[in-house]
Amino acid sequence: MAKAYPKEFRDDVVAVARKGQSSMKQIAKDFGISEGCLHGWMKKADIEDGNRPGVTAADQAELRDARKRIRLLEQENEVLRRAAAYLSQANLPKIVFPLVREMAAAGAPIRVPVAVACRVLGRSTQGYYKWLQDPVSQRDWDDAHLIEVLREIHADDPTLGYRFLADELADHGATASENRVWRLALIGGLQASHHRRRGKGNKPGPAVHDDLLGNVDDKGRVTHDFGSVATGPDQVWLTDITEHWTAGEGKLYLCAVKDCWSNKIVGYSIDTRMTSELAAAALRNAITLRAPAGTIVHSDRGSQFRSKKVVRLLKNNGLRGSMGRVGSSSDNAAMESFFSLLQKNVLNTRRWDTREQLRLAMVVWIEKKYNRRRRQRSLGKLTPVEFETIYLATHAA
Repeated sequence: MAKAYPKEFRDDVVAVARKGQSSMKQIAKDFGISEGCLHGWMKKADIEDGNRPGVTAADQAELRDARKRIRLLEQENEVLRRAAAYLSQANLPKIVFPLVREMAAAGAPIRVPVAVACRVLGRSTQGYYKWLQDPVSQRDWDDAHLIEVLREIHADDPTLGYRFLADELADHGATASENRVWRLALIGGLQASHHRRRGKGNKPGPAVHDDLLGNVDDKGRVTHDFGSVATGPDQVWLTDITEHWTAGEGKLYLCAVKDCWSNKIVGYSIDTRMTSELAAAALRNAITLRAPAGTIVHSDRGSQFRSKKVVRLLKNNGLRGSMGRVGSSSDNAAMESFFSLLQKNVLNTRRWDTREQLRLAMVVWIEKKYNRRRRQRSLGKLTPVEFETIYLATHAA
Protein backbone atom coordinates (compact mmCIF):
# COMPACT_ATOMS: atom_id res chain seq x y z
CA MET A 1 0.00 0.00 0.00
CA ALA A 2 1.30 3.48 -0.87
CA LYS A 3 2.54 5.53 2.05
CA ALA A 4 0.50 8.50 3.25
CA TYR A 5 2.41 11.76 3.23
CA PRO A 6 1.88 14.10 6.23
CA LYS A 7 -0.50 17.01 5.68
CA GLU A 8 2.18 19.53 6.55
CA PHE A 9 4.43 18.12 3.81
CA ARG A 10 1.58 18.20 1.24
CA ASP A 11 0.73 21.82 2.07
CA ASP A 12 4.35 22.86 1.68
CA VAL A 13 4.68 21.14 -1.72
CA VAL A 14 1.46 22.80 -2.97
CA ALA A 15 2.70 26.19 -1.78
CA VAL A 16 5.96 25.71 -3.69
CA ALA A 17 4.08 24.59 -6.82
CA ARG A 18 1.75 27.60 -6.71
CA LYS A 19 4.70 29.97 -6.86
CA GLY A 20 5.23 28.75 -10.44
CA GLN A 21 9.01 29.03 -10.42
CA SER A 22 9.45 25.49 -11.76
CA SER A 23 7.41 23.07 -13.82
CA MET A 24 5.13 20.56 -12.14
CA LYS A 25 7.32 17.72 -13.34
CA GLN A 26 10.46 19.29 -11.87
CA ILE A 27 8.77 20.08 -8.54
CA ALA A 28 7.50 16.50 -8.26
CA LYS A 29 10.99 15.21 -8.94
CA ASP A 30 12.57 17.57 -6.40
CA PHE A 31 10.24 16.42 -3.65
CA GLY A 32 10.37 12.73 -4.52
CA ILE A 33 6.72 12.29 -5.54
CA SER A 34 4.89 11.48 -8.75
CA GLU A 35 3.50 14.17 -11.00
CA GLY A 36 0.02 12.67 -10.78
CA CYS A 37 0.21 12.81 -7.00
CA LEU A 38 1.16 16.50 -7.16
CA HIS A 39 -1.78 17.26 -9.48
CA GLY A 40 -4.11 15.50 -7.05
CA TRP A 41 -2.80 17.59 -4.16
CA MET A 42 -3.26 20.77 -6.21
CA LYS A 43 -6.85 19.79 -6.99
CA LYS A 44 -7.68 19.17 -3.33
CA ALA A 45 -6.03 22.46 -2.38
CA ASP A 46 -8.15 24.33 -4.94
CA ILE A 47 -11.28 22.72 -3.50
CA GLU A 48 -10.26 23.73 0.02
CA ASP A 49 -9.63 27.33 -1.14
CA GLY A 50 -12.98 27.54 -2.97
CA ASN A 51 -11.46 27.76 -6.43
CA ARG A 52 -12.98 24.44 -7.57
CA PRO A 53 -16.35 22.83 -6.76
CA GLY A 54 -16.25 19.88 -4.39
CA VAL A 55 -16.65 18.77 -0.79
CA THR A 56 -14.02 20.31 1.43
CA ALA A 57 -12.37 18.64 4.39
CA ALA A 58 -14.20 21.08 6.68
CA ASP A 59 -17.57 19.95 5.29
CA GLN A 60 -16.64 16.31 5.78
CA ALA A 61 -15.47 17.00 9.30
CA GLU A 62 -18.68 18.90 10.04
CA LEU A 63 -20.75 15.98 8.80
CA ARG A 64 -18.79 13.53 10.93
CA ASP A 65 -19.18 15.79 13.96
CA ALA A 66 -22.92 16.06 13.36
CA ARG A 67 -23.31 12.29 13.16
CA LYS A 68 -21.20 11.87 16.28
CA ARG A 69 -23.29 14.46 18.12
CA ILE A 70 -26.56 12.78 17.10
CA ARG A 71 -25.28 9.43 18.33
CA LEU A 72 -24.14 11.02 21.59
CA LEU A 73 -27.54 12.70 22.11
CA GLU A 74 -29.28 9.37 21.56
CA GLN A 75 -27.05 7.76 24.18
CA GLU A 76 -27.63 10.59 26.68
CA ASN A 77 -31.38 10.38 26.14
CA GLU A 78 -31.23 6.64 26.79
CA VAL A 79 -29.33 7.23 30.04
CA LEU A 80 -31.88 9.78 31.27
CA ARG A 81 -34.81 7.53 30.34
CA ARG A 82 -33.33 4.48 32.06
CA ALA A 83 -32.21 6.50 35.08
CA ALA A 84 -35.73 7.91 35.60
CA ALA A 85 -37.17 4.38 35.69
CA TYR A 86 -34.32 3.09 37.84
CA LEU A 87 -34.50 5.83 40.47
CA SER A 88 -38.32 5.55 40.77
CA GLN A 89 -38.07 2.04 42.24
CA ALA A 90 -39.28 1.54 45.78
CA ASN A 91 -36.16 -0.25 47.03
CA LEU A 92 -33.65 2.30 45.81
CA PRO A 93 -30.00 1.18 45.92
CA LYS A 94 -27.41 3.56 47.30
CA ILE A 95 -25.40 3.80 44.07
CA VAL A 96 -26.28 3.94 40.38
CA PHE A 97 -23.25 2.01 39.14
CA PRO A 98 -25.34 -1.14 38.53
CA LEU A 99 -27.35 0.86 36.00
CA VAL A 100 -24.15 1.97 34.28
CA ARG A 101 -23.00 -1.64 34.05
CA GLU A 102 -26.35 -2.71 32.63
CA MET A 103 -26.34 -0.02 29.92
CA ALA A 104 -22.70 -0.75 28.95
CA ALA A 105 -23.39 -4.48 28.49
CA ALA A 106 -23.00 -5.85 24.97
CA GLY A 107 -26.61 -7.07 24.77
CA ALA A 108 -28.24 -3.77 25.71
CA PRO A 109 -30.86 -2.37 23.26
CA ILE A 110 -28.87 0.86 22.99
CA ARG A 111 -25.35 0.33 24.24
CA VAL A 112 -24.08 3.39 26.12
CA PRO A 113 -20.34 3.79 26.83
CA VAL A 114 -19.35 3.94 30.47
CA ALA A 115 -17.88 7.44 30.12
CA VAL A 116 -21.12 8.86 28.68
CA ALA A 117 -23.33 7.22 31.32
CA CYS A 118 -21.11 8.38 34.18
CA ARG A 119 -20.99 11.94 32.84
CA VAL A 120 -24.78 12.19 32.51
CA LEU A 121 -25.33 10.71 35.97
CA GLY A 122 -22.69 12.90 37.56
CA ARG A 123 -20.33 10.07 38.50
CA SER A 124 -16.68 9.45 37.68
CA THR A 125 -15.56 6.59 35.48
CA GLN A 126 -12.73 5.93 37.93
CA GLY A 127 -15.21 5.40 40.73
CA TYR A 128 -17.25 3.06 38.53
CA TYR A 129 -14.34 0.79 37.66
CA LYS A 130 -13.17 0.79 41.26
CA TRP A 131 -16.65 -0.26 42.37
CA LEU A 132 -16.69 -2.88 39.63
CA GLN A 133 -13.54 -4.52 40.99
CA ASP A 134 -14.17 -4.27 44.72
CA PRO A 135 -16.72 -2.52 46.96
CA VAL A 136 -15.36 0.65 48.48
CA SER A 137 -14.47 0.41 52.16
CA GLN A 138 -16.18 2.59 54.73
CA ARG A 139 -12.89 4.26 55.63
CA ASP A 140 -12.38 5.34 52.02
CA TRP A 141 -15.83 6.86 51.98
CA ASP A 142 -15.11 8.67 55.26
CA ASP A 143 -11.77 9.95 53.91
CA ALA A 144 -13.45 11.24 50.74
CA HIS A 145 -16.07 13.02 52.83
CA LEU A 146 -13.41 14.60 55.07
CA ILE A 147 -11.39 15.76 52.05
CA GLU A 148 -14.43 17.58 50.67
CA VAL A 149 -15.02 19.22 54.07
CA LEU A 150 -11.36 20.23 54.24
CA ARG A 151 -11.58 21.69 50.72
CA GLU A 152 -14.52 23.85 51.77
CA ILE A 153 -12.67 25.09 54.86
CA HIS A 154 -9.47 25.73 52.90
CA ALA A 155 -11.39 27.59 50.16
CA ASP A 156 -12.74 30.01 52.78
CA ASP A 157 -9.27 30.66 54.23
CA PRO A 158 -6.28 29.47 52.12
CA THR A 159 -3.81 30.50 54.86
CA LEU A 160 -4.83 27.59 57.14
CA GLY A 161 -2.37 24.73 57.61
CA TYR A 162 -3.34 21.17 58.51
CA ARG A 163 -3.36 21.86 62.27
CA PHE A 164 -5.83 24.73 61.93
CA LEU A 165 -7.87 22.66 59.48
CA ALA A 166 -8.16 19.93 62.13
CA ASP A 167 -9.39 22.52 64.64
CA GLU A 168 -12.02 23.81 62.22
CA LEU A 169 -13.50 20.35 61.55
CA ALA A 170 -15.50 20.39 64.78
CA ASP A 171 -17.54 23.37 63.55
CA HIS A 172 -18.47 21.36 60.46
CA GLY A 173 -19.71 18.30 62.33
CA ALA A 174 -16.61 16.13 61.82
CA THR A 175 -13.60 15.08 63.88
CA ALA A 176 -10.20 13.68 62.96
CA SER A 177 -6.71 13.59 64.42
CA GLU A 178 -4.01 15.95 63.19
CA ASN A 179 -2.08 13.09 61.61
CA ARG A 180 -5.12 12.01 59.61
CA VAL A 181 -5.83 15.59 58.52
CA TRP A 182 -2.18 15.93 57.44
CA ARG A 183 -2.49 12.78 55.32
CA LEU A 184 -5.78 13.88 53.74
CA ALA A 185 -4.50 17.42 53.11
CA LEU A 186 -1.48 15.91 51.35
CA ILE A 187 -3.74 13.77 49.16
CA GLY A 188 -6.02 16.72 48.37
CA GLY A 189 -3.13 19.11 47.67
CA LEU A 190 -4.17 21.47 50.48
CA GLN A 191 -1.35 23.64 51.75
CA ALA A 192 -1.13 26.99 53.51
CA SER A 193 -0.67 29.70 50.89
CA HIS A 194 2.29 31.34 52.67
CA HIS A 195 4.17 27.99 52.76
CA ARG A 196 4.15 27.40 49.01
CA ARG A 197 7.60 27.53 47.52
CA ARG A 198 8.20 29.91 44.66
CA GLY A 199 10.35 28.97 41.69
CA LYS A 200 13.89 30.34 41.40
CA GLY A 201 14.07 30.43 37.62
CA ASN A 202 13.50 28.11 34.71
CA LYS A 203 15.73 25.06 34.92
CA PRO A 204 15.59 21.91 32.82
CA GLY A 205 13.55 19.24 34.53
CA PRO A 206 14.72 15.69 35.19
CA ALA A 207 15.29 13.45 32.20
CA VAL A 208 12.41 11.12 31.40
CA HIS A 209 14.80 8.82 29.48
CA ASP A 210 18.33 7.53 30.06
CA ASP A 211 21.18 8.49 27.73
CA LEU A 212 21.33 5.40 25.50
CA LEU A 213 24.07 6.78 23.23
CA GLY A 214 26.62 8.02 25.78
CA ASN A 215 29.97 6.28 26.38
CA VAL A 216 32.04 6.74 29.53
CA ASP A 217 35.81 6.96 28.93
CA ASP A 218 38.65 6.13 31.35
CA LYS A 219 38.37 9.53 33.04
CA GLY A 220 34.66 9.18 33.67
CA ARG A 221 33.64 11.63 30.95
CA VAL A 222 30.56 10.98 28.83
CA THR A 223 31.18 11.12 25.07
CA HIS A 224 29.03 10.53 22.01
CA ASP A 225 30.24 9.03 18.72
CA PHE A 226 27.30 9.63 16.40
CA GLY A 227 29.19 8.29 13.40
CA SER A 228 29.19 4.70 14.65
CA VAL A 229 26.00 4.35 16.72
CA ALA A 230 23.87 3.26 13.76
CA THR A 231 24.63 0.55 11.19
CA GLY A 232 21.35 0.77 9.28
CA PRO A 233 18.35 3.01 8.64
CA ASP A 234 15.97 4.01 11.43
CA GLN A 235 18.14 2.68 14.24
CA VAL A 236 18.94 6.08 15.81
CA TRP A 237 17.09 9.36 15.26
CA LEU A 238 18.22 12.75 16.52
CA THR A 239 15.80 15.60 17.12
CA ASP A 240 15.98 19.21 18.27
CA ILE A 241 14.31 22.60 17.80
CA THR A 242 15.70 25.81 16.31
CA GLU A 243 14.21 29.28 15.87
CA HIS A 244 14.65 32.33 13.64
CA TRP A 245 13.18 35.82 13.56
CA THR A 246 11.21 37.39 10.74
CA ALA A 247 11.18 41.13 10.26
CA GLY A 248 7.45 41.67 10.54
CA GLU A 249 5.77 38.63 12.11
CA GLY A 250 8.00 37.36 14.90
CA LYS A 251 9.71 34.01 15.36
CA LEU A 252 9.32 30.75 13.45
CA TYR A 253 10.29 27.42 15.03
CA LEU A 254 11.55 24.30 13.28
CA CYS A 255 11.69 20.85 14.87
CA ALA A 256 13.61 18.35 12.73
CA VAL A 257 14.21 14.60 13.03
CA LYS A 258 17.46 13.28 11.54
CA ASP A 259 18.44 9.67 10.80
CA CYS A 260 21.87 9.30 12.38
CA TRP A 261 22.88 6.63 9.84
CA SER A 262 22.22 8.44 6.55
CA ASN A 263 22.02 12.03 7.89
CA LYS A 264 18.68 12.39 6.11
CA ILE A 265 15.99 14.61 7.61
CA VAL A 266 13.17 12.06 7.91
CA GLY A 267 10.60 14.37 9.48
CA TYR A 268 10.08 17.97 10.47
CA SER A 269 7.43 20.42 11.58
CA ILE A 270 7.32 24.23 11.50
CA ASP A 271 5.13 26.38 13.73
CA THR A 272 4.88 29.83 15.27
CA ARG A 273 5.07 28.48 18.83
CA MET A 274 7.55 26.17 20.52
CA THR A 275 5.18 23.71 22.18
CA SER A 276 5.09 19.98 22.77
CA GLU A 277 2.80 19.67 19.73
CA LEU A 278 5.65 20.95 17.53
CA ALA A 279 7.93 18.10 18.65
CA ALA A 280 5.11 15.56 18.48
CA ALA A 281 4.15 16.66 14.95
CA ALA A 282 7.73 16.27 13.69
CA LEU A 283 7.94 12.77 15.19
CA ARG A 284 4.54 11.80 13.79
CA ASN A 285 5.61 12.92 10.31
CA ALA A 286 8.80 10.85 10.58
CA ILE A 287 6.89 7.81 11.86
CA THR A 288 4.38 8.10 9.02
CA LEU A 289 7.07 8.18 6.34
CA ARG A 290 9.47 5.63 7.82
CA ALA A 291 7.35 3.21 9.91
CA PRO A 292 10.22 2.51 12.38
CA ALA A 293 10.42 -0.18 15.06
CA GLY A 294 12.64 -0.02 18.13
CA THR A 295 14.28 3.22 17.00
CA ILE A 296 16.22 5.24 19.58
CA VAL A 297 15.10 8.90 19.55
CA HIS A 298 17.80 11.10 21.13
CA SER A 299 17.11 14.69 22.22
CA ASP A 300 18.03 17.24 24.85
CA ARG A 301 16.06 17.80 28.07
CA GLY A 302 13.75 20.47 26.70
CA SER A 303 10.26 20.53 28.13
CA GLN A 304 8.82 19.77 24.69
CA PHE A 305 10.59 16.39 24.58
CA ARG A 306 9.81 15.64 28.25
CA SER A 307 6.09 16.26 27.77
CA LYS A 308 3.56 13.46 28.28
CA LYS A 309 2.42 13.84 24.67
CA VAL A 310 5.87 13.04 23.24
CA VAL A 311 6.61 10.30 25.77
CA ARG A 312 3.26 8.65 25.01
CA LEU A 313 3.90 8.97 21.25
CA LEU A 314 7.23 7.17 21.54
CA LYS A 315 5.77 4.42 23.69
CA ASN A 316 2.74 3.82 21.48
CA ASN A 317 4.93 3.45 18.36
CA GLY A 318 7.57 1.16 19.91
CA LEU A 319 10.33 3.83 19.99
CA ARG A 320 12.90 4.30 22.75
CA GLY A 321 13.70 7.72 24.14
CA SER A 322 17.19 8.95 24.97
CA MET A 323 18.30 12.26 26.53
CA GLY A 324 21.63 13.99 26.97
CA ARG A 325 22.95 16.03 29.87
CA VAL A 326 21.89 19.54 30.89
CA GLY A 327 23.79 22.33 29.13
CA SER A 328 25.96 20.02 27.00
CA SER A 329 25.59 20.79 23.30
CA SER A 330 28.02 17.99 22.41
CA ASP A 331 25.43 15.42 23.54
CA ASN A 332 23.45 16.28 20.38
CA ALA A 333 26.26 17.63 18.21
CA ALA A 334 25.15 15.88 15.03
CA MET A 335 21.81 17.70 15.15
CA GLU A 336 23.48 21.01 15.99
CA SER A 337 25.67 20.65 12.87
CA PHE A 338 22.54 20.38 10.69
CA PHE A 339 21.07 23.52 12.24
CA SER A 340 24.39 25.28 11.64
CA LEU A 341 24.18 24.43 7.93
CA LEU A 342 20.58 25.64 7.85
CA GLN A 343 21.63 28.89 9.49
CA LYS A 344 24.39 29.57 6.97
CA ASN A 345 22.56 28.41 3.84
CA VAL A 346 19.08 29.78 4.49
CA LEU A 347 18.43 31.78 7.63
CA ASN A 348 21.32 34.25 7.37
CA THR A 349 21.24 34.68 3.58
CA ARG A 350 18.67 37.49 3.50
CA ARG A 351 16.06 39.43 5.47
CA TRP A 352 12.83 37.43 5.90
CA ASP A 353 9.76 39.65 6.05
CA THR A 354 7.05 37.02 6.62
CA ARG A 355 6.87 33.61 8.21
CA GLU A 356 5.52 32.10 4.98
CA GLN A 357 8.63 33.17 3.06
CA LEU A 358 10.93 31.69 5.67
CA ARG A 359 8.87 28.50 5.94
CA LEU A 360 8.97 27.78 2.22
CA ALA A 361 12.69 28.56 2.06
CA MET A 362 13.44 26.05 4.83
CA VAL A 363 11.21 23.39 3.28
CA VAL A 364 12.79 23.75 -0.18
CA TRP A 365 16.33 23.67 1.25
CA ILE A 366 15.66 20.54 3.34
CA GLU A 367 13.84 18.55 0.67
CA LYS A 368 15.57 19.77 -2.49
CA LYS A 369 19.09 20.72 -1.44
CA TYR A 370 20.05 18.93 1.77
CA ASN A 371 18.37 15.54 1.29
CA ARG A 372 18.80 15.21 -2.49
CA ARG A 373 21.69 17.39 -3.71
CA ARG A 374 24.15 18.09 -0.90
CA ARG A 375 26.92 15.49 -1.01
CA GLN A 376 28.52 14.49 2.29
CA ARG A 377 32.02 13.13 2.75
CA SER A 378 30.91 10.92 5.64
CA LEU A 379 28.59 9.17 3.14
CA GLY A 380 31.26 8.64 0.50
CA LYS A 381 30.37 11.90 -1.31
CA LEU A 382 26.78 10.74 -1.75
CA THR A 383 23.62 12.59 -0.85
CA PRO A 384 21.46 11.14 1.95
CA VAL A 385 18.81 9.98 -0.57
CA GLU A 386 21.45 8.36 -2.82
CA PHE A 387 23.09 6.68 0.17
CA GLU A 388 19.81 5.13 1.34
CA THR A 389 18.78 4.13 -2.19
CA ILE A 390 22.05 2.28 -2.81
CA TYR A 391 21.88 0.58 0.59
CA LEU A 392 18.29 -0.57 0.12
CA ALA A 393 18.99 -1.87 -3.38
CA THR A 394 22.08 -3.78 -2.17
CA HIS A 395 20.24 -5.10 0.86
CA ALA A 396 17.33 -6.28 -1.28
CA ALA A 397 19.69 -8.04 -3.70
